[in-house]
Amino acid sequence: MTGFLASVATLDEMEAARAGGADIVDLKDPARGALGAWEIKALQEAVSLWWSWGEPKPMLSATIGDRPMDPEDVAAAVERVASKGVPMVKIGLFPGGDPLACFQALLPLTERTRLIAVFLADAEPDFDLLPELAGCGFAGVMIDTADKTSGGLRKQIDDGAAGEFVRRARALGLMTGLAGSLKLEDVGPLTALGPDYLGFRGALCSGVRTGRMSPQAVARIRSALDARRPAA
Repeated sequence: MTGFLASVATLDEMEAARAGGADIVDLKDPARGALGAWEIKALQEAVSLWWSWGEPKPMLSATIGDRPMDPEDVAAAVERVASKGVPMVKIGLFPGGDPLACFQALLPLTERTRLIAVFLADAEPDFDLLPELAGCGFAGVMIDTADKTSGGLRKQIDDGAAGEFVRRARALGLMTGLAGSLKLEDVGPLTALGPDYLGFRGALCSGVRTGRMSPQAVARIRSALDARRPAA
């Protein structure tokens, strides 16, 4: 069954995502970019809140911000987030720099943190990096979009290519996710591709993606995913 990742910008939105049935609560500040990072103090508060929740609780993830692939900078950013107790850290594969050197620099961190590499569908993603990511101990990969004004994921990459990405990553033992300005109507076609989760932000908000999260919108996405659950 495809899970539900909800990107949240505040502690209140964390609670709303949890109440709405998100499987992954993803700490991401949409006002700071495609993968905008939370401030460290807020990140610490978020981890404390997450630990206070009873079981079962959703997984927690966080982004490191929109950064070029500079090994020292990326490794330091991942360390800052991971050191606060975030169990899953997302790293955008933005243009510029040396991605292979970054993967090597992050290798020691994979022993204590689940790292997720985020390919950007509108930034000439190189899916041939998948074996390198698996070899360097990454836990998962996903596709997202960098420019949130240029249309959603399915405008940037066709379903066939997205499905092939999922199959290739799965064959390497990587968790898979699809995101990028997804809407309610994308749930059916994208769950058919078999990703481990779909990620949402704008579809959960009133108005733009930087707007306030709507519990009703969260419930609609949860219901749409539940409707795709295989019969027992």
